[in-house]
Amino acid sequence: MDLKKIIISRTDSIGDVMLTLPMCVWLKENYPNATLTYLCRKYTKPVVDCFDVIDEVIEWDEMENLPTVERIQLFKSLEADAIIHVFPNKEIASLAKKVRIPMRVGTSHRTFHLLSCTHKVNFTRKKSPLHESQLNFELLRPFGLKEIPKLEDLSSKVLHFELPKITLGKELLDVLNNGRPSVALHPKSQGSAVEWPMENYLELAEKLVVKGYNVFFTGTENEGKQFKEKLRDREHVHDLSGRLSLKELIVFISELQVFVACSTGPLHIAGFLGVKTIGLFSPRIPIHPGRWQPLGNEVYVLVFNPNCPTCKKKKSCDCIESIQVADVLKEID
Repeated sequence: MDLKKIIISRTDSIGDVMLTLPMCVWLKENYPNATLTYLCRKYTKPVVDCFDVIDEVIEWDEMENLPTVERIQLFKSLEADAIIHVFPNKEIASLAKKVRIPMRVGTSHRTFHLLSCTHKVNFTRKKSPLHESQLNFELLRPFGLKEIPKLEDLSSKVLHFELPKITLGKELLDVLNNGRPSVALHPKSQGSAVEWPMENYLELAEKLVVKGYNVFFTGTENEGKQFKEKLRDREHVHDLSGRLSLKELIVFISELQVFVACSTGPLHIAGFLGVKTIGLFSPRIPIHPGRWQPLGNEVYVLVFNPNCPTCKKKKSCDCIESIQVADVLKEID
């Protein structure tokens, strides 16, 4: 196939977007002359900008707010030969059909794809034993993919991740360079994951300080309201919630020795950057680490009981709360 421009459409959250990036490497390797255009949300754009195989990034937020005629004209001006609907979006699928993109690929498990896609790939995510990044490769079969890559092979693809060209503030750099190793704890997930209790993070922070670490708490401004007061006047414990842009967060994480969090976007960033990444997970399908653990060669996953009987029944379970602080500390050491 002679493809000059391929659009990869994924307009959901940071972690989902990052686990789509390895398939972009395959596309660039197999279609080296094609321009890869990534369609994403504005807030995830800084992450996609870091991936050197992506040639162009388009913000869906700006496009979807345009009047219908202008939106169609803009989409048509992209002059794409193919679009891959990694995250199904009815409006984007309709647009791709209206502007007559020749090759339109999506899962057959969305009714609107039956009418809008030229290639409908039959696979299911919810019950699959594969990792999310591997599942994304299913959508490459119309492009000639024969076998889904092994998970360990996909971790090598993160080497294409480059840092934003910005510098952190002097005050933060002074702490990072004070001779103590640095650990960041990211306790919240904006409701996207089962979370380890805040009290455990606070206990872990205290023990890390005793061991000689700088400890940073990261999160959004709203998330910080849930723990900000509890961090006041704690020596060597620093609250960065709401203080870093996504670009600054990426650079900050690159300066760390360890990053600890539940299943959330920044955990995936740490994995891509090669920082020691410790993920705290529930074993419940479909949110278990086999599906959502970060990619990278320094990733470590903790669950309390991989065979938790309640999680096996796909019921809500708080077994993640039973992961011991001592176990996380041991993994850090």
